[in-house]
Amino acid sequence: MTVSNAAVATRGEHNLGDESSREAVEELRTLHKRVEELEAHVLFGEQRRRAMLHIMMDLTETNRRLSDQRRAMIHIMGDLRDTTEEIRRREQELRDKQEQLVQTAKLATIGELTTGVAHELNDPLNNIGLYIGNVLDLMVLETWDSERIERDLGRAKQQVAKATEIINHLRTFGRAAPRQREPVEINRIIDDSVSLFSEQFRLREVELVLELAEQDPRVLGNPIQLEQVLLNLLNNARDAVVGLDEKTIRVSSRLGQDQVQVLVEDSGPGVPKELEERIFDPFFTTKEAGQGTGLGLSIVYAIVKDHEGQIYLDRTAEGARFVMELPLESKAV
Repeated sequence: MTVSNAAVATRGEHNLGDESSREAVEELRTLHKRVEELEAHVLFGEQRRRAMLHIMMDLTETNRRLSDQRRAMIHIMGDLRDTTEEIRRREQELRDKQEQLVQTAKLATIGELTTGVAHELNDPLNNIGLYIGNVLDLMVLETWDSERIERDLGRAKQQVAKATEIINHLRTFGRAAPRQREPVEINRIIDDSVSLFSEQFRLREVELVLELAEQDPRVLGNPIQLEQVLLNLLNNARDAVVGLDEKTIRVSSRLGQDQVQVLVEDSGPGVPKELEERIFDPFFTTKEAGQGTGLGLSIVYAIVKDHEGQIYLDRTAEGARFVMELPLESKAV
């Protein structure tokens, strides 16, 4: 017997006939339920298949985009590596050029110091000649005063050591400065720099005043380069006072909490206000043609910056006062 869902819904289960009819209805219900479940399963499977298909298509598209991005990134990274290498190469070239420039300026400074150094060497050489002459006179006269001979030869030896020290100082300063840093005593750098200028100051009747900190400040730096800074500043100070009635150069060191200051000032006319912003520019000079390269202060600025310090013109001074500030050894980077 065939019974539809419509008949069951319209007439009710109790009107469908005998027991066998009701069993058939139950069997039909069970079968219908299974059909619905199967349809649902088939439908779900189709949806799942379609969903998986979409997912796979999305994954494929995503993978393609990622591959494109990956290839683009590879190109970008390659370009970055090339650019980085080029920057490193150019930085090294700039460092090499700067070192050559510093060395050239250093040799120019030595050339300017030649006259003073010649006079400074002349004194010990004259003394050596005097002491040796005394000994020769004693030998000619056959007056063997061993105590006097020993004294004169000892003094001659001291003068040889003095001349050797002057020459070695120039040779050390003339060499290319090594790049490594070491603990440096600032007062010692000042003394060494002043010693090279002392004869020039004496010949030009320049009064030199030293006011050094009692405790010698130590910085981490390159002694040859720092000495070059002082020599350039002293050279400018000397030129500023030549021809004046009052010729005074003052060099001082001051110990602060985390830095040391080195001041070089002169009694000259000072730097004109309109030129103050340009004095550290390369090739800028107020000297007459042939008397300056215009590199001195620019090299000073570069060296001080390389030592994590700063240098500036103190506008409160009557003449020119340059202030160099360097971090103490314990504070150096």
